[in-house]
Amino acid sequence: MSRAFQSALAAVARFNDAHPWSHNDAYAALVLHHARRVRAAGGTEALDVGCGTGNLVRRLAGVFPAVTGIEPDVPTAARARRTTADLANVRILTQPFDESHRNRYDLITFVAVLHHLPLQATLRKARELLRPGGRLVVVGISREARADLPWSIASLILNPIVGAVVHPRRSSKIPTHMAAPTAMAAESFEEIALTAERILPGARLRRGLFWRYILSWTVPQGRSAETDH
Repeated sequence: MSRAFQSALAAVARFNDAHPWSHNDAYAALVLHHARRVRAAGGTEALDVGCGTGNLVRRLAGVFPAVTGIEPDVPTAARARRTTADLANVRILTQPFDESHRNRYDLITFVAVLHHLPLQATLRKARELLRPGGRLVVVGISREARADLPWSIASLILNPIVGAVVHPRRSSKIPTHMAAPTAMAAESFEEIALTAERILPGARLRRGLFWRYILSWTVPQGRSAETDH
């Protein structure tokens, strides 16, 4: 890698740091599209796993009569409770996702969260908690591989443009809703796709911009989620 290219990347990184924005926000409209379709089909309860500071929970609360957010990080969960304190149809739980749940849900969402958790066990747990006709929506992060290069290049180009539009003033502070803990992804897109195919037959999975992928799966109507073979 040439010095000129390294300098250019460093300059872009400095610009991005000065104009921070949440890549997850780019997918909020897509998640809400799924949420409204589930609600239109009669769904009443949603679960947002790893809800962070409650940004998505607030939006889901405008769609579903009951929304639960799970956030194991205590300070972040406390912030989520403050963020949603005015919403009577929201509850925030401070517990790991794999702990037992009394409820089953019509929609379960993971936004930049699944890579924090054991992939196979988490997908099985999500399948178990969905009602017939329920839907799982994942906006995930995978370990980068050669096949991801076109998407990464496009994201590198677009990221500062979006940052300049949505956060035009320079800032040295990370926005509050971006303050949740982060982690590196262990599985590649291909590994995630193979696991999803086995545990969630018929799941739809595709790459997206800003270092994200999108997975959606709906439990067949009239029966509970199947076990994987």
